Amino acid sequence: MKDILLYVTVYIVVISILVGIFLLKNARRKKKLKDKISELEKEKNLVISAPILSELGKVESLVKDDKLKVKYTEWQDKFENIRKNELPKISDMILDADGLLEKKNYKELRAKLVEIELDIYRLKERTNGILSEIQGLTLSEEKNRERIVELKSKYREIKSEYEKNKESYGSVTNQIDLEFESIEKRFSEFEIAMDNKDYDEINYIVKGIDEMIDHADYVVKEIPAIIIMCNELIPNKISDISNLYIEMTRNMYQLDYLNVEYNIEETNKKIKDITDRVKVLNLEDVVFELKTILNYFDSLYTDFENEKMSKKKFDSNMKSFKTKLTKTDKVVKNIKSQINELKTNYELSTENIERIEIIDKEVTNIKNSYNELTDYSKNHTFPYTKLIKELDLLIIKLSKIDENLDYDVHTIGSMKDDEARAREQLDNIKKLIKKTKNRIRCYNIPVIPNNYYVELNDANDAIKEINKELNRKPITIEVLNIRVDTARDLAFKVYNTVNGLIKSVMMAEETMVYGNRYRGIKSQVDQGLDKAESLFMEGEYKKSLELTMNSIEYIEPGIHNKLLKVFEEKE
Repeated sequence: MKDILLYVTVYIVVISILVGIFLLKNARRKKKLKDKISELEKEKNLVISAPILSELGKVESLVKDDKLKVKYTEWQDKFENIRKNELPKISDMILDADGLLEKKNYKELRAKLVEIELDIYRLKERTNGILSEIQGLTLSEEKNRERIVELKSKYREIKSEYEKNKESYGSVTNQIDLEFESIEKRFSEFEIAMDNKDYDEINYIVKGIDEMIDHADYVVKEIPAIIIMCNELIPNKISDISNLYIEMTRNMYQLDYLNVEYNIEETNKKIKDITDRVKVLNLEDVVFELKTILNYFDSLYTDFENEKMSKKKFDSNMKSFKTKLTKTDKVVKNIKSQINELKTNYELSTENIERIEIIDKEVTNIKNSYNELTDYSKNHTFPYTKLIKELDLLIIKLSKIDENLDYDVHTIGSMKDDEARAREQLDNIKKLIKKTKNRIRCYNIPVIPNNYYVELNDANDAIKEINKELNRKPITIEVLNIRVDTARDLAFKVYNTVNGLIKSVMMAEETMVYGNRYRGIKSQVDQGLDKAESLFMEGEYKKSLELTMNSIEYIEPGIHNKLLKVFEEKE
């Protein structure tokens, strides 16, 4: 029973806590939403409290013509529409929001608050726009007066700068003086308009004065430099370029591609046009055009210098190229003159022959191009900047031909070298075989193994194959090299076989001589040596040597290793 009461008590406490939390949360949410409604109410009231009425009162006192009266009426109507129509709508929406809050319809309430907030924002934008338009008129007098003060200060600075350097403006001074007079006249018109409170005219005059002063500032700053460029810099450049052009053409440089004479003529026309425009203070694009002209003439100096450098390089490269071309041509002709002989003596592939023909044609084409370049240079048909590019292309082509030619010369030359090397190798192989035969004759060898005669026969057959290849026309170098390599390997095989045989015979003989001193001491020694002598006479020299050393081992343990060491030292 006590347990049941305890469970019930805990349940009631938990439910109470949950209900309390829920009520507290609802209360907080309700308070937050109510605060939001109050905030929107304040924002709505601030919209209408904007100083539009005060500003409209100022406008009313300024109205002196129908044009301004129309604007005043328009602003007043807009404001009245906001006050009488737009604001009440928002007030009704706020009342609706209070009702939704009381009904605890929070979902619809949140949507309503968002709608109210958007409408208030739109209304603020409209009222601020109206206020800005009105203040554009009411504050225009103060703003324009401040702006005119700034413009007068700037005007005095510009005019002072002009007066200090008046001689720098040449014949344009009268026009600049008229420009300043026009600006001063506009200042006077501003004062008259201010007295008449003609605000539309005031704005127009201030804007015009601003533009005129900016133009005067640009004129005063740029005209001295423009006059110097038109009267001194560019004419001097034209004169200098003309003299250089005449001098270089007399020295047979081809400069037609630069159109110097035509461009000078056009430049003089352009300078005249610019001068006429400057006289009426029309400086639009003038500085840019003059700088473009100067840059063009500066580029001509670079073009002239490039022509001079190209001529030096062309003359120098033509000499070295001719030497190289002559050498290449000589090599090609030399190879071509040997083709028939080479085809007779060696088996040349069709590809090798075709390569030589192709190279010969390419060299001929390059020779023709070289001769054309020489003629162009003598006749001064093209500028050297073009000729040097053409020569560079020929140099590259000739370099590639030389690379290919090196391969072909090496290929053909290697055939002759391979033949000569084969004949030399043949002599060396014959000498080696002869030396091998002499060595085997110098030793009294009881029995010569059959493998010696087989290997010797193989080597002699290989030598015959070399002779066959050398006597065949045309020679197939690849086959010849294989024959030589085979014969050399077989000759060395015979030579090594004979050396091994002689070594085995000598070791067996010397060991038996050494072992004879122990005869009669032990029967095993006598029997072993007798057997070893029989094997020796039968041609089993290695077995004889091994049996002899084993027999001596009975008397002199370790003799096996000692004798092997002695033989190794003798080698």
